[in-house]
Amino acid sequence: MALSHSPIIELDSIDSTNNYAMQLVDANKAFPGLTITAKSQTGGKGQRGKTWIDAPGQSLLMSIVTAPALTINEQFRFNACVAVAVANVLQKLYENWKIHIKWPNDIIINDKKAAGLLIENVLRGSFWAHSIIGIGLNVMQDNFPPDLPFATSLKIASGYDFDIARLRDDIRENILAATQNPLPPNAMEMYNAYLYKRGRMQGFSDATGSWVATISGVHNNGTIELQKEDGAIAFYHHGQVVWEWEFSNEKK
Repeated sequence: MALSHSPIIELDSIDSTNNYAMQLVDANKAFPGLTITAKSQTGGKGQRGKTWIDAPGQSLLMSIVTAPALTINEQFRFNACVAVAVANVLQKLYENWKIHIKWPNDIIINDKKAAGLLIENVLRGSFWAHSIIGIGLNVMQDNFPPDLPFATSLKIASGYDFDIARLRDDIRENILAATQNPLPPNAMEMYNAYLYKRGRMQGFSDATGSWVATISGVHNNGTIELQKEDGAIAFYHHGQVVWEWEFSNEKK
């Protein structure tokens, strides 16, 4: 049976679809392709402990269970394939959108964030047992609160309504196809082709303060390569630097 034919568990509300999927994995009740969706999340998770806020019934909230037959050093290449799979679906959905992937896993439409991906891996020793792919995609929202000036939805970005169930099926099928073993040899090339602000100046901050660098690309291990204003080349893992959104939108 194709993975895309695996069951989909549809919930009205849950704290987090990733949490629900992880509970099934821990109880040995999960299998590749099993998918959890919800109309609303009360405790949706984003990267590095951040909260994903959704409007009930207006977002695609989904977690897909996979069992990568890959080595653990391929984790970021796996992540890259997931992000590219989502970007490809959206780019075909509406050709006038400018779709990008903001390092490491945000989906950008026309310079604003439309989706976030949270991929949680279950490692047992050196064996990569499961990967739970969590997706939060803003679909039908027609406005966002003032404290989210860099958020958008598919409806805002196009003026059109979209069928969330059909989006779910298309994105799910594309992700499952894109993450089969072996991963595409050009996984990082495809990821970097979508990389937001690649070859352009971007503001960052860290413990030393705020600074500007040119984004060169992202490597197999997930590090971003930056060229600072003095010409120095630096490499950072996610969490070591903070992306300055204000700079992104002031210096398009």
